[in-house]
Amino acid sequence: MNCHDPIHHPDGLHPSQGPGEQTDNTLGHAARTVTVRNCLGLHMRPVMRFVDLASQFQSRILVKRSGRAVDGKNPMELMLLEATRGTELEIQADGPDAPGAVDALTALLKSGFGEE
Repeated sequence: MNCHDPIHHPDGLHPSQGPGEQTDNTLGHAARTVTVRNCLGLHMRPVMRFVDLASQFQSRILVKRSGRAVDGKNPMELMLLEATRGTELEIQADGPDAPGAVDALTALLKSGFGEE
């Protein structure tokens, strides 16, 4: 896959177009599925940006890939997800600022970490 090729999704939709992106803002819980867009995926620099942002929130942050969940505030655990370009990740937050945390982390991933 070339870095500038479009990312194809199994359902034919981009996460911002509907079923690939879901949010539940009740009771201090929020979750959203987002696709890794930057060419090199979640290598150390974007992982550290993600962790720095996640650490600004009180909520517990989990990042899931293919059923495996890791602590979104732990860089080593995030690296173990081996999330390359095109990988779908689910970001979950539980706590008083959960919706804001998920919104901010999703925006960071959608931005491609400024690497595009």
